[in-house]
Amino acid sequence: MSTPVAVLGAGSFGTCLALLSADSNEVTIWARRAEVAESINHDHRNPAHLTEVDLPESIRATSSLEDALVGREIVIIAVPSHVLRETMARAAPFISEDAILVSAVKGIEFETGMTMHQVLCDVLPEVLHPKIVCLSGPSFAHEIAARKQTVVTLACKEEAYAISVQATLSSSWFRCYSHTDVMGVEIGGALKNIIAIAVGIGDGVGMGKNARAALMTRGLAEITRLGVKLGAEPTTFIGLSGMGDLLLTCTGDLSRNRTVGLELGRGRKLDEILEEMGEVAEGVRTTRAVCRLADRLGVDMPIANLVREVIDGERTPLEAGQVLMNRQLKSEREGR
Repeated sequence: MSTPVAVLGAGSFGTCLALLSADSNEVTIWARRAEVAESINHDHRNPAHLTEVDLPESIRATSSLEDALVGREIVIIAVPSHVLRETMARAAPFISEDAILVSAVKGIEFETGMTMHQVLCDVLPEVLHPKIVCLSGPSFAHEIAARKQTVVTLACKEEAYAISVQATLSSSWFRCYSHTDVMGVEIGGALKNIIAIAVGIGDGVGMGKNARAALMTRGLAEITRLGVKLGAEPTTFIGLSGMGDLLLTCTGDLSRNRTVGLELGRGRKLDEILEEMGEVAEGVRTTRAVCRLADRLGVDMPIANLVREVIDGERTPLEAGQVLMNRQLKSEREGR
């Protein structure tokens, strides 16, 4: 039986999730810009993202939040992290109390240090809080749109809602696992972008594959330290939303955050890189937010701090690498 689905956000990930949902459901995708919605309805293609992908006629687009949300049983949220609070505050009056929300947003809010789940709980009615499901895992939008095998995690404190979404989204090429560790899944999904920038910087300056492996491994240790401090389960970080997403984002050529790091390592300026990309690289904002949060909590995150110094122009990529290698020697078991 078809389920009415709304997808908020017509970027690459929102578009691929609309495409995924449209296989067996009635889908409305909300685009912030009216011209994007009009183009999707007229040409059945997104003019700005995944432009080569044909969208089925069953996907209807709108620039009205009310039109997108009224009567929808599942609401998939795929907007950039820095506009989540404002967008969902506007959307809240139109979301049914019976709806299940699926957040595919990855990041940490700079001003508050909140995860995206916490931001949603802050702006949405309490009745919706138990039904917020977080989607994360190794998943490039282009590969989902091309129906390449993809496996992700759906986390919800009330696992029954994650299982409901699991049944709706899963197919022969898109497999979902359920989980209850919302904090762990969110921290893994957000912070892997920082480590991907670090790995990109290392690759850009020619540090080599030994250094890449070290950055990923020690980066995962940093992610785990902060996550556990915030109440996450340590084992979550060896799963799909932790190690799985980290591996993909640090090594895949489609990774926007790795691309940012590569270009920084080659000596280019951040503003120039982001302007040329034309898409959001969440790791830049997340780096600044996480460093602020970790400092407040007293969590040691040397890789994240050095990435922040590079993106803010306080150190060169080569200097950052030297600082990491010259830190005080310690046991690998320290700080776990």
